[in-house]
Amino acid sequence: MSQKEEIVQFLKNLREEIISAFENFEPYAKFERKAWNHITGGGGEISLLRGSVFEKAAVNWSGVSGPKFPMDDGSGAFFATGVSLITHLHNPHAPTVHMNVRYIETEKGHWFGGGYDLTPMGFPYDEDSKHFHTTAQEALDHFDKDLYPQFSAAAREYFFIPHRKKERGVGGLFFDHLNTGDFQRDLSLWKAIAHSFLPAILPIYSRRINQSYARHEKETQLETRAHYVEFNLLYDRGTKFGFLSGGNPDAILCSMPPLVKW
Repeated sequence: MSQKEEIVQFLKNLREEIISAFENFEPYAKFERKAWNHITGGGGEISLLRGSVFEKAAVNWSGVSGPKFPMDDGSGAFFATGVSLITHLHNPHAPTVHMNVRYIETEKGHWFGGGYDLTPMGFPYDEDSKHFHTTAQEALDHFDKDLYPQFSAAAREYFFIPHRKKERGVGGLFFDHLNTGDFQRDLSLWKAIAHSFLPAILPIYSRRINQSYARHEKETQLETRAHYVEFNLLYDRGTKFGFLSGGNPDAILCSMPPLVKW
């Protein structure tokens, strides 16, 4: 198996693990899948869940290629593969979570990227944030204790909404263009971050999905979701890359919440 094939298989297996874990919260609903083809090569699959716990959850995989890397005119032909997910829950006390892990090859080289972040929809809990960040830090400390401060600071910077003058949520991890020259170490680090996602979020959802809430708290959730939409449409690199590379609009816009209020 080539390195590229290993990475694609890892991503597909990771996706199935996440889908299974999310479906365990739902008594009846299952993810619905839809395959799509890319205009210059490859494609992907959208997996969408609408249930009694998850108002909407999307866990998507893609593997696309083309003659010109859309974010850098000098990089030539490219191959990009990754898993990207988003959740929007019925209960306003259960936070939205986003995760993306990706691998990109061009004629100039390769790199890994990704991360995950937590966005309470108006109701942050210190214990949730602490658990989320502690789990992320433990995954990184195994490799280098300097990584968590770097990646968490990068998340605070990246997931900042300039026109709102605030962070999108309570942070997490973010990294891009990871290529230290040691491919196997970079791959192992990337996999460790991906594997730490479910332990970071599942205990939080177990605590929050059955918590009681009032109608006005639902209104707060819908208004907070508006800020999430604004970030994804105005600033998110993944959204921009998806459209510039000719990606599937339905897959790109899966991050949008089903209901929102301004």
